[in-house]
Order: sequence, then structure tokens, then C-alpha cells
Amino acid sequence: MKNKFKIFNIILVAGLSFTACNDKFLERLPLDEISDGTFWNTENDLQLYNNSLYDKLKDDEVYPILQGLGKGPGVNFKGGVWWEDQYSDNLASTHGRASGFFEVRTGFHQVPETPRQQGYRGFDLVRAINVGLANYDRAQINPVVINRYKGEARLFRGWFYGEKVSKFGDVQYTDKVLNIDSEELYGKRDSRDFVMDKVLEDLNYAVANLPANWNNKQNPGRVTKWVALAVKSRICLFEGTWRKYHGLANADKWLNECVTASQDLMTNGGFSLYDTGNPINDYRYALSSTTQVGNPEVIYWRKYEALTNGHFASRLFWAYNGGATKSFVDDVLCDDGLPIALSPRYQGDNTIETTFINRDLRLRQCVLNPADQVRLNYANDARTTYPILIGQAGARNQSNTGFHVVKHWNAADEAAPRDQHTASPPCLRLGETLLNYVEAKAVLGTVNQADLDNTINKLRKRAGLAPAAYLTMTPPMDPSHASDGVSALMVEIRRERRVELFLEGFRYHDLRRWKLGRILAEPDLGIRWDAAAIRRYPRAIVVSTIVNGVPYIDVRKRTPLYPSKFDENKDYLWPIPISVISQNTNITQNPGW
Repeated sequence: MKNKFKIFNIILVAGLSFTACNDKFLERLPLDEISDGTFWNTENDLQLYNNSLYDKLKDDEVYPILQGLGKGPGVNFKGGVWWEDQYSDNLASTHGRASGFFEVRTGFHQVPETPRQQGYRGFDLVRAINVGLANYDRAQINPVVINRYKGEARLFRGWFYGEKVSKFGDVQYTDKVLNIDSEELYGKRDSRDFVMDKVLEDLNYAVANLPANWNNKQNPGRVTKWVALAVKSRICLFEGTWRKYHGLANADKWLNECVTASQDLMTNGGFSLYDTGNPINDYRYALSSTTQVGNPEVIYWRKYEALTNGHFASRLFWAYNGGATKSFVDDVLCDDGLPIALSPRYQGDNTIETTFINRDLRLRQCVLNPADQVRLNYANDARTTYPILIGQAGARNQSNTGFHVVKHWNAADEAAPRDQHTASPPCLRLGETLLNYVEAKAVLGTVNQADLDNTINKLRKRAGLAPAAYLTMTPPMDPSHASDGVSALMVEIRRERRVELFLEGFRYHDLRRWKLGRILAEPDLGIRWDAAAIRRYPRAIVVSTIVNGVPYIDVRKRTPLYPSKFDENKDYLWPIPISVISQNTNITQNPGW
């Protein structure tokens, strides 16, 4: 029997439970301050308390771990799963709403005055978790049940600290309930080694104590053992490869933990790739869908409902992301499994239409092929022929690069009113875990053909590639990646990750952990901008750059943030905000900031 975790409307779990049934209690005593004998007695008490943790985690910007598409009504999207690719070379964002992203992307990130976008904040979540952990054992119920709720809390704590370490390195750690006069508040940042060992302890506890299935329809939305394994796989891959490529000790320890967690999930979780035999649609289904019910690939998702917690992310995403970059488009393989630099089937990029000929079908499920406009009902705008570039009048959607993003596209959301969009993409899915597993094994030097067949080649099969295009242990070196400093096999594993996880928030952090920040300083290019393109796209506001004798749109060249830069001595870690240091002078700034 397959064990699947599906998360329904967190507001039904966390919000309505509080407001409809316990409003008098909440008026009396905040949940994170409960300490008397009126609480912590029953399973319902523990469940209710942990629901408050889920309620906090709806804010993706303050607590960027359990990522959905924001906390509901309003423009609350900066921590959502669709948005983090704007930090990377996948997207060419220049809109004002994306300023926080492209300042980081271009190397113009400054030390902030106060914690901001996905920054050094959210530690009230840790306090709330620690309050719970100090009190769960007071309940007069089966210890196994108590440990489940401890497992929830410790998963969130480990996940939170893992995310903070990934961006800031050393951080202050506490597993105690601190008050405003606690000495620990004014201590130094704890070392990366110490904090990450604590993270691993929390993740292992969650794996050991969370149920595979809560078996209670009254408890939708609770994390499970499989969620904990997926999170452990993700965090351990990041930590192991960060240590490997940044010259820190114990990389293999973390890589082996990633392999173990991934293998347990892959073997015992009962999940499988979403594959209906329709390769032109199956890959993008999950990210564009309004539900993940029945999707065997999804480990965790957040349900959005129009009149309860509907969002606005779908419409906000059309022009604000700028469009996909030529870098991303060029990284997608041809349908023979070879990169465009080596494949005889590549038809060139003389027009946007030729770009899509004989390519991995995932390309046209990430980026709009003009031939798909009607099929996708793109922009609900049959009167306009796309692509449309910035400056061209009369279009409902415009792109900086000419490559409109469609992986998330949902025509029903586009037609819905503001704050009533319901696309509900996965927060965790099997495809990521497969890629974590094969990369960790490759870095360890233990990967074999069976591993490739059980991971990357399953993803290629879903995308409609023939067995002749599957990855082998000895692929040719793509000349465009020959300077990356890794083997041809690792180039292909990394490429697969970029393509499969496009628009899911991984690319920027992957480049940081691989110590390839220099790639972020490369231009954000778009479609070919020759005489034919100038005629085809009248009134477009474009600046171009010549690459190997061919002109292409150069998005950054039109902005003050040009040329892009990346400082190897500081930009891999984010700066600690000025206000944090001013409040605690024992906290030191990250190197170079």
C-alpha cells in the first residue's frame, strides 16, 4: 500500500480550529506562553499547539522552509516556491517588485538595515517550538503519541536552522525557552559544525518518531516520516556539497546521510513519478495544478482555496520574472540526449521556433513555444501572437528575453480575481529526492548505471526521451561546461537538476553550494536580436550584445545593475543585518560585508 502525504488547507487545520472553536481561550492566553495546568493534558492540546506552528509557517517570506505561494491574500510572494529562481541565472527579472532578487543576482546586494526578504529573522518560531518541547511530556497520553508531536516540532526546528546556516553560515542556536533577559540572547553565533550537528539530531528524531501516515482524516496537513526524509535528503545534500566544494571537513558524512535518507524514501515511501504517458504535459502538471490529490509524486503540498486563502502569485508572475534566460534554454538537451553544442539534431536559434525543434520536451513545458499558445490558452489572449517583448503595446504579458515562462501557467488562475488564485504546487516531490540521491552518490564516487537508471533516466523517460537518450556513466563533455571543474558525468547530473527543478527555487542555492558564483555574473541574454527579429518585434525596447558574432538581447545592459558581479570573498554567504549586530555586539558580520 502506498503511503502518500497530502496537505490540505492549513487554514482549516490551523486557522479555523483556533478561531471557530477556541477563540475565548486564545483571548485569555497566547499559545506560546501557556504553562499552567489548564493545558498540555491531552493529545488535542498538543495537536492544537502544533497547529499554531503550521500557522506561522504559512508566511514563506519570514519562515522560508515549508514553501507554498505565500500566506494568502495580498502580494505575499517573495518567499514562495516560484520566486527564488529570480536569484539565479534561470530568470531575467528587472521589475521593481523583484528588486530584492536581482540585487542579489547581480552582486549589488547591500548589508540591510533590518532583516528582510528570507533573511536573518523568524526566530520566534524557534521559541514557539522550544516552548512546546518543554511541555509535551506533561500530557497524560501514550509516549509514542507525544513523540509524534515532538517529531513535528523538531522537524520544523531542524529545517529552520538548516535554512539559516545555508545562507548565513554560523548562527545563534538554542534549544531552550529564552526570555528577554536570557544571557544566551547576547551570545556569539554558534559554529556551523555545532548547529548542523543539532540540525541532524532533530531530523533523525523526526524520521524515527513521525508516523508514515497519521491515519486520521481529521488531521490533514501534518508532516510525516516521508516529509522528514525528504527534508533530510535536501539539507544533507546542501551541507555535504557545500563542505566538499568550499573546503570544509566531513563532507562525506553529510553526503552519506543524504544517500541513506533518499534511499529510504525512494524504496519505502510508496511514491512514484507522475507519468500518465503524456510527455508533452506530465512534467509541468504538478507546478501548474490547483490540486495534488492523486499525484503519486507529491510528498507535501499546501492547498489554496479562492475564498479562504487564495493568492495572487499566478498573475504577478507573468511580467515580473522577466522571462527565462538563454542560459537556461541552451542547457536543455536535444532529444538524442546530447547538448546543443554536440547534437547534430540541434536546429539553431535563428528564430524562437527553431529553438524548440528536436529538444527535450521539458523545454516547451518551461518556456512558451509559440506553437503551444492556443493549447495552453497562454495569457487568455488569443488575439495576440506571442512572444511579446517589453515595449510592445497591446499585450497582456511581456517578456524581457522573449522566453515566456509557462511551467507554472494556469489559465483558470489568470481569469480569476485578485487573491482568488488557487494553483497549489508541491513543496516537496519525489523528483527532487531522486536528483539529491544521484548527485550525492556521484560526489562520493559510488554512483553506478543502476543509480542513473533509477533516477535521471526515469525523469527522462517521463519527458518522452527514448532509451538512446538516457544518461550513461561515460557521457561526452559539453564544451560549454568544460571549465566547471567537474567530470562530464557530474555536468550532466547538474544539468538534469537545473532542467527538472526549473522554477522550484533551487538553482541559486545550487550554484552557491557548488562554488560556481561566477556564473551569476554572466549576462542575462534572451532571443537572437538580428535584423529579422527587429522587424518581427516592432517597438520592442531592447539592448543587445554580440556573442560569437551573433546579437542577442542583453537584459541587464538596460539597468543600473550592469555589469553583474560576484565577489568570491563574500557573496556565497548573506550579510547579517545592521540592526541585529547593533542589538548584540557579540554577533560579528560575515567576511567581506
